[in-house]
Amino acid sequence: MRSGIIAKKLGMTRFFREDGTDVPVTLLGIEKNYITKVVDNNLKDLKNIQIASGNIKVKKVKKPMRNYFSKIKIEPKKKLIEFKVSNDQNLNIGDTFDVSFFKVGQYVDVIGKSIGKGFAGVIKRHNFGGLRATHGVSVSHRSHGSTGQCQDPGRTFRGKKMAGHMGHNKVTIHNLEVVEINTDDGLILIKGAVPGAKGTILIIRDAVKPKSSTVKIKKEEIVEASSKKEKNVDSKDENKDKSNEKKGAEDKK
Repeated sequence: MRSGIIAKKLGMTRFFREDGTDVPVTLLGIEKNYITKVVDNNLKDLKNIQIASGNIKVKKVKKPMRNYFSKIKIEPKKKLIEFKVSNDQNLNIGDTFDVSFFKVGQYVDVIGKSIGKGFAGVIKRHNFGGLRATHGVSVSHRSHGSTGQCQDPGRTFRGKKMAGHMGHNKVTIHNLEVVEINTDDGLILIKGAVPGAKGTILIIRDAVKPKSSTVKIKKEEIVEASSKKEKNVDSKDENKDKSNEKKGAEDKK
């Protein structure tokens, strides 16, 4: 398991591939990610690392955080996030990650906060159809209608779809393709849309369930399946031959 990277959403555009097809992409800016802490969890396989990224004015950083960064001899950063990594990776405080952490054609997961919509009704929030336009309905055309039951149980159940705050939630989008990487400008182009507005801080990590793994079939499984079929065919042929021999012997008698 590898670490993730902290990135910043810059906007969307389109990218032309070599064959002439254009792809909608999101531009993500990646500044240097510094390892600020390595924590041993006393686990066989995993350990935690803390990564910092994003420039910030020193006067905006509180004194305890200034002391924290001065001890590890790294300039204060805007964002601190922890990741789980495998123990076999030799990572130390002060090591850096940049855009070259990923490769073109790789599938990644992008995590971030979605755009906040404020207080929204059920039609916008849950795609309700609303009430009738006429025939006795007045004022409450966009209402959700009744939310409860009869006197038993006589209450509204928890989780009922109703009007409320919409957006500004943690969202993970899986299996987005890395289309292009620009190491000079620290840019990574990812196919499709990602959560949040321009300037949103995002986390990019290796895809947990990459598309390629769902399509590929191991060669060993194919060989085993074919060998089983051959054995079944051979056994059927042997049974047929034996039955034919028995019939021939009976006819002679």
